[in-house]
Amino acid sequence: MTPYLLIGLIAAVATFVVTPGVKWFSIKIGAIDHPSDRKVHANPTPTLGGLSIFIGILVAGVVASRMPEFEDLFTQSSAPLGIVLAGFVIFILGVVDDFHALPAPVKLAGQVFAAGILFLAGVKFQYLLLPGTYLSIGDDVSVIVTVVWLVAMMNAINLVDGLDGLAAGIVSIAAASFFIYTYIITLDQAVPAYAAPLVAIILVGVTLGFLRYNFHPAKIFMGDSGSMLLGLVLGATTISGVGTFEAILSGANSEAFLAYFPLLLPLLVIAIPILDALLAVARRARRRRSLFHADKEHLHHRLMDLGHGHRQAVIVMYIWSALAAGAGLAFSFVDRTEVIFVLPVAVAAIVLYTLFPVITKFIQNRLEL
Repeated sequence: MTPYLLIGLIAAVATFVVTPGVKWFSIKIGAIDHPSDRKVHANPTPTLGGLSIFIGILVAGVVASRMPEFEDLFTQSSAPLGIVLAGFVIFILGVVDDFHALPAPVKLAGQVFAAGILFLAGVKFQYLLLPGTYLSIGDDVSVIVTVVWLVAMMNAINLVDGLDGLAAGIVSIAAASFFIYTYIITLDQAVPAYAAPLVAIILVGVTLGFLRYNFHPAKIFMGDSGSMLLGLVLGATTISGVGTFEAILSGANSEAFLAYFPLLLPLLVIAIPILDALLAVARRARRRRSLFHADKEHLHHRLMDLGHGHRQAVIVMYIWSALAAGAGLAFSFVDRTEVIFVLPVAVAAIVLYTLFPVITKFIQNRLEL
């Protein structure tokens, strides 16, 4: 595990070190997010943080390519190059959108184009893992499933990026969980060129390095360039971890639940942003607004309406995401009878913490009567 942790540390340090320079550059070129009635921040804030994230990914990737432990990945697979090229496209798309709000069809077209680059680079759903066997998927079906998944991931992370540190923290939790899972299932397998754990640990590094400047009160925002980039790379990681031949080799001998689990883990670790995205789509469709129209009715905004402060609302979202990810991992690698006993207690405790401001206010009102 040491080579992976080293790469994660390099990604974190690189992102941490370059972010002050990116902040200065962002101010210099006028990439500033100004307050408005649809936003929760009170001061103008630089918004080119996606550049820090992209640089962190590049630096960690270059270092990894020079390490013998990852040599096969960079010589036998085009996935790393595809992730960099697609990431650059989505980063530029986000920068343009941050400066000049792009029409929804143009933004969607750019996302589909970036997803297509990943597909052509071999980052695509090729197989579905079944208990004791697997199902092969042809490119005609794979391209649709792959593009839809990647576009959904990009927009899920983009939509949840509404509070300081929220998107970075949730992606960090998701990537850490996915790293643990993919690392464990490949630990005793001679699987070459398996990108999922490496890309996942890089994501953990860049998000933690960026959080130092992005947690409330944020000194810099990641912008669409950062949120869509994180969504794209997280999507690529999950595809590499659930839909490739290497993943099949790693999990083909698993028992039934563990065989199905790779299909569930990506949904569990990003359950909160996906749920938030679905609610936002339904809400905007009902009101006949653009799917990219910003509002203040996301889950994190509702937590603030309950009485949580900015930081507390973010921490509540972190906890729920960590619970979903931890439960998924526990069901795979821990005695399930213990998980079934502990999980309801954990859920009840988090529900109480989430509703604590409401409960406190209710008790105060009753005492005043």
